[in-house]
Amino acid sequence: MGNDMLLWDETLFKNGEVLELGYLPDYFAHRDSQIQSLKFSLKPAMRNMRPVNCLIKGSPGTGKTSAVLKVLKEMKEYTENVVFVKVNCQMDSTRFAVVSQIYEQLVGIKPPTSGVAFRKLFEKAVKYLIDSNKILVVVLDDINYLFHEGHADEVMYSLLRAHEQYPGAKISIIAIISDIGVPYIFDPRVGSVFLPEEISFPLYGFDEVRDIISNRIQHAFYRDVMSDEICDRITEYVDTAGDLRVGIDLLKRSALNAERRASRSVSVEDVEKAYEASRLLYLCRNIRSLSNHEKTLLELIAKATDQQAGDLYKSFHDITGLGYTRFYEIIGKMSSSQLLDADFSGKGMRGRTRIIKSRYDSKDIMKCLE
Repeated sequence: MGNDMLLWDETLFKNGEVLELGYLPDYFAHRDSQIQSLKFSLKPAMRNMRPVNCLIKGSPGTGKTSAVLKVLKEMKEYTENVVFVKVNCQMDSTRFAVVSQIYEQLVGIKPPTSGVAFRKLFEKAVKYLIDSNKILVVVLDDINYLFHEGHADEVMYSLLRAHEQYPGAKISIIAIISDIGVPYIFDPRVGSVFLPEEISFPLYGFDEVRDIISNRIQHAFYRDVMSDEICDRITEYVDTAGDLRVGIDLLKRSALNAERRASRSVSVEDVEKAYEASRLLYLCRNIRSLSNHEKTLLELIAKATDQQAGDLYKSFHDITGLGYTRFYEIIGKMSSSQLLDADFSGKGMRGRTRIIKSRYDSKDIMKCLE
């Protein structure tokens, strides 16, 4: 048996943790100006003043959340009087869920899920802040998900205006929004108090992607596991997908494919095979976050091509019993998270028939729905 075969206890991974989604890399390159802007906005907290609110914008996988977490981690080392609470709005997408998260992370106790009013829970959280003389910075990650159900303005309004009702409360917001082609506009009542520092995260350039990928390769794997050719191939895939996370996932899956073959190095075939799975990774994650009714509608759309809205609604209503308003809310939500296109065609009674079609291959959607 040649020595290019892996033994049972051998692995290609030197430090696999570097490839996990929640990993915060020490080497965080190509985002210096964004990090400086964030630090500048948060600096007033060091003098016991309310930080400047921030709105962080950019496509998925451009380092928005990591940059924020990096700055917060550094800031924690310098100050005791600031509490940071990060809320994942994809998981907690109602006003009550957001405040429950804030309360739990402040007080360290999970609030009851029923029987307690939003106002009461919010009041307890704010009073805790005032009594302990702390400043609260709330990171609303993926705030897009609050817009779908109409909770974004409520959440922002409650947090930003807390000091009017509870003098002494110091709360600031870092809202992270994924740029997926839909403009989100806050209610004027929110806009007039939010007044954020806007920080944009552009897509990484080809060379930047290559630099980040090769750095992860260096930390994650033993020498010679991934050649320069493999690094280039993965960089090309990321450049096409526009999402760095696809590349990080590809590194992991490609190496696992090589290990499965008991090989000491990753081949182009390993990468290509892995890309099939990585490509669907975010589509499947997006679909997993949908409610059952939303999944039902997506399945109906995937099974029939270019359906007119009227026919689609009829099938949807027959299965779910839901009305037209809810149907259109779901269409709106799914087209803003880029799962489908809802375009008007010139056909129909008044030339305004809506044609609804999936943005993904039906087979891919059905695979993720399984």
